[in-house]
Amino acid sequence: MIRWLCLLAVAATATGSWALDMPGHARLTAERTSDADRYTAPIAPFDGSAIPVQQIDGAVRRQAWELPGPGQSPLRIVAPLRAQFEADGFEIVLDCLSAHCGGFDFRFGTEVLPAPNMFVNLRDFQFLTLRKGNAAAPEAIVTLLVTALADRAYVQIIEARPSGQFDKTTAVGPSQVAAPLNGSAGQELMEKGAIVLDGVEFTTGATSLTNGPFPSLANLAALLKQNTGLRIALVGHTDSVGDLNQNIRISRARAAAVRQRLIDQYGIAPDRIEAEGMGYLAPRASNLTEQGREANRRVEAVVLANDR
Repeated sequence: MIRWLCLLAVAATATGSWALDMPGHARLTAERTSDADRYTAPIAPFDGSAIPVQQIDGAVRRQAWELPGPGQSPLRIVAPLRAQFEADGFEIVLDCLSAHCGGFDFRFGTEVLPAPNMFVNLRDFQFLTLRKGNAAAPEAIVTLLVTALADRAYVQIIEARPSGQFDKTTAVGPSQVAAPLNGSAGQELMEKGAIVLDGVEFTTGATSLTNGPFPSLANLAALLKQNTGLRIALVGHTDSVGDLNQNIRISRARAAAVRQRLIDQYGIAPDRIEAEGMGYLAPRASNLTEQGREANRRVEAVVLANDR
């Protein structure tokens, strides 16, 4: 086991932080911390129309871990983590497995960090919500999402605290450090004509962008400002789940949301950016695996012209 210091800041220590033991082969893939945020935590399985939730405003920390190796089980991974939380005074609010959680409807109604830092196998995941303190006004709420693929497992841990701040010295995960588009990625866009906008996240179950920040959008805006004749199309893509027309509508709406963010936040002229949607018609990976479906849900920037 490895000791992860300051993952959570809810134990009764002098610093307000504690250590959570993770499996020794675990690798942190993403971490994002916000001192003023909102988290909507599931507190019951999907009931046929919605997921019952509890909303918490305050400091929120989101992490994803990868556990390499075949033959792993969410139940075996969860057990020691759950025991540590219970020993620290947390109570279990929700503990469900894939189908019992609500399967597809639960997964896509629940916040999940984007690929490639986190993947979810719809047929093999376990979800826990743990709460500390008064149910109506808790000290902290933590959710665990643990899933197993053929050759690896993933653990997502989201913690929300109504008050207090987190230690700022922890490492930032890959999803928060995008390659500058005015460097090698910018060269790729200009040479190959298209690039995936990594780390772009949408509100769960909707087409609107979350608050960010999104380094890939900031870098794309910088590239557009440096190349005043450059015109692009933003193209949304989905996996193969669901109706084609609906997927085209969703993918186009998400591309439009990215376009609007570039216009509103970065001052890019509207006539330099188009927004289109392809639905599931242009996959970059197999839709037969969860990992492939995650990779297919994306927004790309495509070069249309460079009128220097």
